[in-house]
Amino acid sequence: MTTKLYPGERLDDLQLDGYEIIQNPERFCFGIDAVLLSDFIRVKKDETVLDLGTGTGILPILMAAKTSGSHFTGLEIQAESADMARRSVIHNRLEDKIDIVTGDIKEAAEILGPAFFDVIVTNPPYMLDQHGLKNPQDAKAIARHEILCTLDDILRESGKMLRESKGRFYMIHKPFRLAEIMVKMNQYKIEPKRLQFIHPYVDKEPTMVMIEGIKGGKSRVTVEPPVIMYKKVQGKS
Repeated sequence: MTTKLYPGERLDDLQLDGYEIIQNPERFCFGIDAVLLSDFIRVKKDETVLDLGTGTGILPILMAAKTSGSHFTGLEIQAESADMARRSVIHNRLEDKIDIVTGDIKEAAEILGPAFFDVIVTNPPYMLDQHGLKNPQDAKAIARHEILCTLDDILRESGKMLRESKGRFYMIHKPFRLAEIMVKMNQYKIEPKRLQFIHPYVDKEPTMVMIEGIKGGKSRVTVEPPVIMYKKVQGKS
């Protein structure tokens, strides 16, 4: 089908069920973290899923292809990114499975009303502040730094919208914030249940961590075998 692209935009092949996504490199393009998170997430048949900070809609599209979930909602505050996400949904003929909502994560529960989701996922901004940023309103800065929402905002709203009976939360983040993450999850009654660290090489420290939490779950954490991104070529450091 013919899909309208605006200046600077491109259509990228996801190499998955023929799906493609509209992106603009001047704004932000999804990375390997979104792909890894989509593999870590567990979505059962007929479950409903919310993606907080969906960007251009990469996670809902990947989950529509990889899981048997019944419906996916993406919430995105940046109007331009949300528009790209909607056009990607239409391009892939996924209108019956994916809704894109423009709105602020800090007001997610109010925006989406009395909705309760089986699964909430997020690939949030990793960095704490705006130190050194030349333009805090730049799309890439917003995606990487806690400018428009914080970790507390994400977990507070997730706690409100997850089903009381075993609703599941999934997030990818930086290991240096793991202690803060687990404290905040506990504060909002989302019990950490499963961790998986991502290492660039087998002998290097992890650069990312994926976390599963369960609303009202019992205290017990499983650490899964790590993901090793690259193998070193013999003779090279």
